[in-house]
Amino acid sequence: MTTDTEDEREVSDLLAGTALPTAETMERLHRRLEESAERADVLDIAYTTIDSPVGTLLLAATERGLLRVAYENEDLDRVLDRLGTIVSPRILRSPGRLDAAAFEIDEYFGRTRTGFDLDLDLSLSNGFRRIVQAHLPRIPYGATESYKRVAELVGNPKAVRAVGSACATNPLPIVVPCHRVLRTDGTLGGYIGGLAAKSALLRLEAGGPPIEGSRGLIG
Repeated sequence: MTTDTEDEREVSDLLAGTALPTAETMERLHRRLEESAERADVLDIAYTTIDSPVGTLLLAATERGLLRVAYENEDLDRVLDRLGTIVSPRILRSPGRLDAAAFEIDEYFGRTRTGFDLDLDLSLSNGFRRIVQAHLPRIPYGATESYKRVAELVGNPKAVRAVGSACATNPLPIVVPCHRVLRTDGTLGGYIGGLAAKSALLRLEAGGPPIEGSRGLIG
């Protein structure tokens, strides 16, 4: 086990150019930074990235719960920049806080989990969007509802377009299953992760054959 003094010496050597960083050294120093930030209560948003059958996913959480799930096509650096602007600049890669979320998402893709049991931070949504997003987990695994039906169920039958907007801006895709909302004619509509990902999630939940994803197989 290294001491604070040894870590400080390594940092000084790196800054002075008298030592070359190794992956092991950088990983250890990053862990110490995470621990120090947690102890000092200066870490507002922790994030990590995980591989999944629908591509790399960014997970971000506050102390209240999972705040954001983002697809690679959203530009993950831009997602982090926005979180730093609208939530807090005190943001750091800290996988430990996301262990439970990563584990449950892995179970979901492994077809051993049909619902999520995670604390959620819903502060990125408000008003009608939050009302719609709160309804989405009530759509059963393997089932779908139309945008029109969701509008009716949340008490505003004429707000079909607003339901579509709420699904399109859902900050927690997969966990809050906006992929289960389709057009009235059964076609996919839109999806923040792209239509291929939406189709893959629906086929996964329908128990279909393995589907080739960008990082592996669903099945």
